Amino acid sequence: MTYDVIVIGGGHAGSEAAALAARRGARTLLLTQNLETVGQMSCNPAIGGIAKGTVVREIDALGGIMGRATDAARIQFRILNRSKGPAVQSPRAQCDRSLYRRAVRGLLEACSRVDLYQGTVARFLLRRGCIDGVETLDGQRFTAPAAVLTAGTFLRGTIHQGLDTRIPAGRAGDAPAVAIAQNLDDLGLRSERFKTGTPPRVDGRTVRLQQLERQDGDPDPFWFSFYERAVHPIQKPCYLTYTGPEVQEIVERHLLESALYGGAISSRGPRYCPSIEDKIVKFPSAKRHQVFLEPEGLDTTEMYVNGLSTSLPPQIQLEMLRSIQGLEEVRMTRAGYAIEYDYLPPTQLTPALESKTVSGLFLAGQVNGTTGYEEAAAQGAVAGLNAAGRALDSEMVSLTRHEAFIGVLIDDLVTRGVDEPYRLFTSRSEFRLLLRQDNALRRLYPLAERLGLLSEGERRTAEERLQAEDQVHGWAESTAISPGQANPVLHRSGSRSIGEPVRIAELARRPEVSLGDLLEAVGIAAPTESCTWADIEFKYAGYLAKEHSTAERMARMDEFSIPAELFYEDLDSLSFEARQKLSAVRPTSIGQARRIPGVSPSDIHSLITAIIRTQRGATVSRET
Repeated sequence: MTYDVIVIGGGHAGSEAAALAARRGARTLLLTQNLETVGQMSCNPAIGGIAKGTVVREIDALGGIMGRATDAARIQFRILNRSKGPAVQSPRAQCDRSLYRRAVRGLLEACSRVDLYQGTVARFLLRRGCIDGVETLDGQRFTAPAAVLTAGTFLRGTIHQGLDTRIPAGRAGDAPAVAIAQNLDDLGLRSERFKTGTPPRVDGRTVRLQQLERQDGDPDPFWFSFYERAVHPIQKPCYLTYTGPEVQEIVERHLLESALYGGAISSRGPRYCPSIEDKIVKFPSAKRHQVFLEPEGLDTTEMYVNGLSTSLPPQIQLEMLRSIQGLEEVRMTRAGYAIEYDYLPPTQLTPALESKTVSGLFLAGQVNGTTGYEEAAAQGAVAGLNAAGRALDSEMVSLTRHEAFIGVLIDDLVTRGVDEPYRLFTSRSEFRLLLRQDNALRRLYPLAERLGLLSEGERRTAEERLQAEDQVHGWAESTAISPGQANPVLHRSGSRSIGEPVRIAELARRPEVSLGDLLEAVGIAAPTESCTWADIEFKYAGYLAKEHSTAERMARMDEFSIPAELFYEDLDSLSFEARQKLSAVRPTSIGQARRIPGVSPSDIHSLITAIIRTQRGATVSRET
């Protein structure tokens, strides 16, 4: 059968790639080993968190499905860092694993241009060096001019539990993808190895919950999706406990039985999600480590033991669990494990996430060296949009670092590369005050509208929301508030009183004063979600202006394009290291070139001079 885009893999990257390719107008096939695991949460059943929650809202603004699925499946919700500034506040939801998977499947099946098929891809079909389709292990052939590979941890995946248990698998219960990994080698794509892990799960009925610190969700309503208002399931609590000296003693005694420390695994794992073995070895003076018990769903008593990722043998895992307060008589339902897998260093990709080696081949997700559902989904969204663009002969989409966290993520990957599994943080962005979760729709709706990604109803919903925010901002700028109206609000906020009428906007700039309370004092009832953006714009106006100015300067650098045919080895004015790095990455702009490690400011100056001379020479040649 013939399609415009073929997406290989049905995880978070693959689901978004299929959804966004279809929304852009491409007839899309999602091809995966097991249709029952489309949208599967292989590790922690949670979506969002610092920077990640903002990414989910950015994907949603483009028409993606992660936010909608999360709203339909969340069983606990919290705004993290609520007491801190808006640049680091972020929504996070614990999800019902089964509800989330069903929601993703349902959203994909609602896309008229998406077909789903169960099969394992063995190789890519090429025509004149470009993608022409795929062939499955059972000989089925599907043709398309563009394909998105979202293989996750499946490329030559191997599960480790202790030193003796080594299971070929993409995750527990699923076979690895070996044939396609070999095919990628044959196509000239370089691969390396990373590892990650997952903790054990336990039967919540055997946990002494009354001994643990209970953590409930926020009662205030919140939806990740800007376009839909799904009915939220009931919330369930999480629980906090700690490891102690007993766990440290057990790990130290059995350390060489760990796959990681016993020599069975040599590849690097995620620094920011370390195993319990790493925590004990690297932080020996720490008296305890947090362990969160998180519900897996509404229809099960199983709990996820967040903070206890391990590759120790199962019997040692149970001993370790039972040495933790509240888990003394716990029953382990699933043992944790480490998994080692191939990834393809992302400097082999363009900013569109297209292979520099094989035209029409796009890569997204953990196969690019990242970790995390949200990072995978963000790449899937961009790869899907661009695969559709390639197939339909339309523009390539590339988000800049000041437009979206998605832009930060992809620029870091294709420009800097990775030497450990990449995780997104707010600190990775120079413009984190511009890239907030509350303004994701305002930032990305124009792109979604231009590309035709939204339905008429979605466009109307977005425009009404943005107009409501603008209206609140306008009210604050044009409405004066009297001392009698303002002072009670100021007094409750611990702010100084006023003696004469002032514009609401002036008082809203005070950090401790709520814009919504001021509007209410003058009789204007504005929804909280409409006030959030305007409130931040007033309070952080000076900082926002500085970031906008810096972003404009960076944009000018990104607009200074570098000729694709430029031969860096001939530019003797560049340092040897710069020539090597520029040749490897082949940046598309001066802005991207200056972000490559090892390329100095003097190299950038020399590069600009060389480009100008080349362009002048080409002009003279044409005139002659």
